[in-house]
Amino acid sequence: QVQVVESGGGLVQAGGSLRLSCTASGFTFDDYAMGWFRQAPGKEREGVSCINWSGGSTYYADSVKGRFTISRDNAKNTMYLQMNSLKHEDTAMYSCAAFRYPYCSASWGQINEYNYWGQGTQVTVSS
Repeated sequence: QVQVVESGGGLVQAGGSLRLSCTASGFTFDDYAMGWFRQAPGKEREGVSCINWSGGSTYYADSVKGRFTISRDNAKNTMYLQMNSLKHEDTAMYSCAAFRYPYCSASWGQINEYNYWGQGTQVTVSS
C-alpha cells in the first residue's frame, strides 16, 4: 500500500524558516524523482521544486530560487524542503509526489506527470 506523508508545516512570521518532510512507503523510493507542489487559496497548484532519484540534480520555480532547498535521504525514504526567508506569498498547502521518471525533466512542473500524492501540510506565513 502506497503512503506519502508530508509534515513540518505551520505558522511562521515573514523572514522565518520551516523544514518540510515527505516520507514515502509502498514503492521503491529511489526509483523516482520527487517533487514539491503548493496550492494557495483560489490559485492553481504550482510546482515548487524537483529532485532526481539520487539527489544529484535539483530544479526550482523562479519564485523560490535562492530561498528554498530540496534534498532527499533515500535510506530513510524521505525528501525535505528547507524554506528560508519566507514571504507571505509562500502561504499555501504544500504537497509532495513521485515524478514518473527517475530524473526531473522539462515537465517537472506538470501535475499529471506525478503519481503517489500526499495529503499536504499547511504553511502559513504572517506578514
